[in-house]
Amino acid sequence: MALYENKITLKGYLGKDAENIATRQQRTFTVLSLATKSGYKDKQTNEWVNHTEWHRIVAFGKPAEYAKDLKKGDYVEVEGEPRSTEYDAQVGDGKKKTTVKRRGWEVRANIVRKLAQPESSRGENLDAEPITEDDAA
Repeated sequence: MALYENKITLKGYLGKDAENIATRQQRTFTVLSLATKSGYKDKQTNEWVNHTEWHRIVAFGKPAEYAKDLKKGDYVEVEGEPRSTEYDAQVGDGKKKTTVKRRGWEVRANIVRKLAQPESSRGENLDAEPITEDDAA
């Protein structure tokens, strides 16, 4: 049994085409923008309350090679580990401007799989708002 585990599995739809990037050392990687949804039915209004979460997926090596040709709207499954990065951000205006630490999250993909589009969305929330390109991270 592992003492520590840092693993995540996500299934969702791509909000835009895969972005392929080369580093200064000519090492390439692929970035995906993956949308997952969750929701619940409000008992008082009997309406669906939905939430779309956007995930930045970064893949290197073989997973990047596989992911590089994925397109907006593809249904995919990603396995990897969540990673955080800390950066400085400027907030405020004029004399009140200050630098604060911010934390960003991404998933480093170990496996990227394109899945067949579900035949039916019966198990999903049919009242959900569709994901648009403007929503893409």
